Amino acid sequence: MSKNGEKGEKLEMKKEILCIDGIPAILWGKTSEKIYIHVHGKMSRKEYAEQFAIIADNEGYQTLSFDLPEHGERTDNAYRCDVWNGMHDLNVIADYVFGKWNQVSLFACSLGAYFSLNTYVNRPFDKCLFQSPIVDMKWLVEHMMMWSGVTEKQLEEEKEIVTDIDTLRWDYYQYIQTHPITKWLFATSILYGGKDNLQPLESLQSFTDKFQCRLTVSEQSEHPFMSPSDYGVVEQWLLENI
Repeated sequence: MSKNGEKGEKLEMKKEILCIDGIPAILWGKTSEKIYIHVHGKMSRKEYAEQFAIIADNEGYQTLSFDLPEHGERTDNAYRCDVWNGMHDLNVIADYVFGKWNQVSLFACSLGAYFSLNTYVNRPFDKCLFQSPIVDMKWLVEHMMMWSGVTEKQLEEEKEIVTDIDTLRWDYYQYIQTHPITKWLFATSILYGGKDNLQPLESLQSFTDKFQCRLTVSEQSEHPFMSPSDYGVVEQWLLENI
């Protein structure tokens, strides 16, 4: 997304640094009754929400972004980034936001979308936007095991195995197997890269069909949407859906 205004000058974004029950957060934008909770993905941080927040601000929304466990200001914290801690933190943030704003929407990316799907099923969101969401974590973890040459039996015996891709954990895998996504009630728009290697298109199509979401596929984009041409794709998608 462009960081520049019409005259090529960097836009100044109003922001307030917060700490919500120990979670570092940023509140972006002019005062409004409408707000987006912004949940980043793996290897990201709350500051990277700025360009989303600029677009949201122009549409009359504030944005609240925060660091997931083991990200941003929390990288030295022993509090690991797993589904249980993620759900706890997302609930802390939602309690804060729903207590102060009248109209709450959700933007979530990748792992942040997976945490949101597990946490927010009963929250009254106005609308939801997912970028490269992980909707089938079981598929992803089993393929990570296959790519790393780790069997289910090995993982069960060792409980935790560090690989070049990520750390595989037996308790996490057990949770994933017993907690598929079966309920999602909100108007949701999804942006997916046609070259995404972390989720197959079939999983996204199944999810969007089941929960009546709006799916946009950018055929040449990969999971992170980080190539120069992707910035315009993401910006246009946000302008159409935010």
